[in-house]
Amino acid sequence: MSEFRVIGRSRRKIDAMAKTTGAAKYADDIFLPRMAYAKLLRSIHPHALIRSIDIEPALKLPGVLAIITGRDLTRPFGVLPKNQDETAMAIERVRYIGEPVAAVAAIDEATAERACELIKVDYELLTPILTIEDALAPGSDSLHEWTRRPNAHKTIALEFGDVEAAFARADYVREDTFFYEGSNHVALEQHATVAHYDEDDKLTLWTSTQVPHYLHRGLSNVLEMPSSHVRVIVPAVGGGFGGKSEPLGFEFCVAELSRRTGRPVKIALTREEVYYTHRGRHPAKMWLKTGVKEDGTLTGLALRAFLDGGAFSSFGIATAYYAGSMLPLTYKLPAYKYEGIRVFTNKPACGPKRGHGAPQPRFGWEIQLDKIAEELDLDPIELRRRNLIEPNSTTMNSLRVTSCGLKECLEKVTEASGWHERRDKLPSGKGLGVAVSAYLSGTGTTMWHPQLPHSGAYVQLDRGGGVTVFCGAAEIGQGSDHLLAAIVAEELGLYPEDVRVVAGDTGLTPIDLGSYSSRVTFMAGNAVLQAVTQVRDKLFEVASKILEVPSDQLAVDDYKIYDTTDTANSMAYVDAVVRAEAQFGTLGAVGSYFPPRLGGNYRGAVIGTSPTYSYSACIAEVSCDLESGAITVDKMWVAHDCGRALNPALVEGQIQGCAYMGLGEALMEAQSFDKRGLHLAPSLLEYQLPTTLETPEIEAIIVESIDAEGPYGAKEAGEGPENPIVPAISNAVYQATGIRFDDIPIHPNRVYGALKAKPAARQKPINMPDYAFPEPERPAVPNYWSDQQ
Repeated sequence: MSEFRVIGRSRRKIDAMAKTTGAAKYADDIFLPRMAYAKLLRSIHPHALIRSIDIEPALKLPGVLAIITGRDLTRPFGVLPKNQDETAMAIERVRYIGEPVAAVAAIDEATAERACELIKVDYELLTPILTIEDALAPGSDSLHEWTRRPNAHKTIALEFGDVEAAFARADYVREDTFFYEGSNHVALEQHATVAHYDEDDKLTLWTSTQVPHYLHRGLSNVLEMPSSHVRVIVPAVGGGFGGKSEPLGFEFCVAELSRRTGRPVKIALTREEVYYTHRGRHPAKMWLKTGVKEDGTLTGLALRAFLDGGAFSSFGIATAYYAGSMLPLTYKLPAYKYEGIRVFTNKPACGPKRGHGAPQPRFGWEIQLDKIAEELDLDPIELRRRNLIEPNSTTMNSLRVTSCGLKECLEKVTEASGWHERRDKLPSGKGLGVAVSAYLSGTGTTMWHPQLPHSGAYVQLDRGGGVTVFCGAAEIGQGSDHLLAAIVAEELGLYPEDVRVVAGDTGLTPIDLGSYSSRVTFMAGNAVLQAVTQVRDKLFEVASKILEVPSDQLAVDDYKIYDTTDTANSMAYVDAVVRAEAQFGTLGAVGSYFPPRLGGNYRGAVIGTSPTYSYSACIAEVSCDLESGAITVDKMWVAHDCGRALNPALVEGQIQGCAYMGLGEALMEAQSFDKRGLHLAPSLLEYQLPTTLETPEIEAIIVESIDAEGPYGAKEAGEGPENPIVPAISNAVYQATGIRFDDIPIHPNRVYGALKAKPAARQKPINMPDYAFPEPERPAVPNYWSDQQ
């Protein structure tokens, strides 16, 4: 039983009825008087110079209101301050099939589409760069002139401790190569935006975004408007998973079209356009080398990762660092070397997808650890158990670990799955696989103005007893509105349904950086908790005088404030509010959250830092039809350390959603392109996703390692549980078939081919690009086992 009234209890989300009945309004549900509709003309070439664009035939079409091209919006934008390399539409060169070159506003969508067909673009074709190898080939064309080496967006070389000496001390050293295919978020709701530039020269944008604050900044810059004249509102959002976590070109286009037409303008992307807008998982080629002692104790690790970033920067610098920085969070690792590079190619830009940066290297290393365990004749779980990271320690790359329930997560899935009793007794074609992982609870630094708070909140009470919490966090289906309401309700003796949440509105709410990196519960939650406790203290000050007891002897429950030593001595919550307003004036308080200073003293050290980390473990059970190669995941046991579960039902839902998404990446999903740079599966008919028929039973196990810095001890739950899913399934497939698949997705045709091939031909090493990394930076290594001060 929870020690709290609301926190720690499973309750229905406060927006559940609106969403299940269809009453919730999404961006595409918004209709304004005199509204026009926008469509984008997109490039049909992956790489070409734009000689000319003739919009005159389209302008003559009845119903066309305005047409703009790249030269009408020339100011660059980007979510990271150092990589402002995108424009709303291509100006001189197109860099991928689907890149917008013109935008049309018309009286209806059909007219706008017809106008796009009438626009004539003269291209000079260039050789496309479609692979990592092409991007790094000597003499290759550079997609961006500002890169130091052609198409090398970001190169990282770091070494912590003496890795060569670590391998020399090892009794066994293993090297492997891996490939992790890119994938799209496939949020149920496609991108949609409505812009209204009004008579007072003020812009309001309703858009399906995870980052209203960053979009607000971008609009002010690109449109050259005072930021005080820009307002971004986030309506109901039908899923994000990272795909809506940065400003996107079409949002600037509809804003400019509204300014030019004097009308509201809406755009709703088709599913195919969503795939070309992308920002999903980076395809990654990886080489890993691990050294261990005979007893399985790790001595050292080296990782070399090549990330295909597509045409633009997006979150790419962060992705490149994340791929290396978060790998050491699960095991005691005395020495570690990371070399990583993100390259530009003529494909849609890759960005953050659930678990951003962590799934690819985690996939490779967790498979390699299973291979090592087999070579050393150790149980894979025992190998992991002997190396698990400990609470209150510091990794060799200076990441501070506070609470850590990884050991308990591993124990829970081991017991629930019957691993020790069943693993060696399963029949041919059946297998169990295990993997663990870690993830952050919000980043330790901001992308802009690091000295400012990451989250802000304002809690307001009215004399009738109503409570409103204002916070800029974007509710994208994860339940953040409910959790913020629950915190307020817990502190005031109310229930979440009594609290009105105003969120994701830059015109009304304090700044919150957005719903990404699993930051909202931890950071916005702390800001709201800080604000509401100030208001509660004012109520207690008034109640203390009336009830004639010290304020520290008071508590709240069920719409009343009472004396904890004599519960009959109480007063109604509403009465306390009225008396407090009479004494203090309007009742309200603000809260802010600043993370502690984190990270080491080396370039990029803050990327991967977090106030705290979550931990996960997964065991997957699979069956393989040894005649057809068809793989079925029978069940998954997923344990997740989320600190305190503020709402266990929501945590379980997040665990199940992560497991489902990992299942798709492991067996089906591929954001892949042909030799022309054309998407091979740009619709839900072709892009394979698990349905309810392919989704197994998922046993979600909540582990609570209460974190001292989280609100009520909470950590993240929305991304971390996905990271161990793919390697656990892959390891289980090996147990079922005796064949290793070091690349994903594991399609049945690949399994079938491997089953029919000779053993020597079943698994070929992944070809790694030839690239000379610079001499690594060698930061000082902290004492890994030192307690935190």
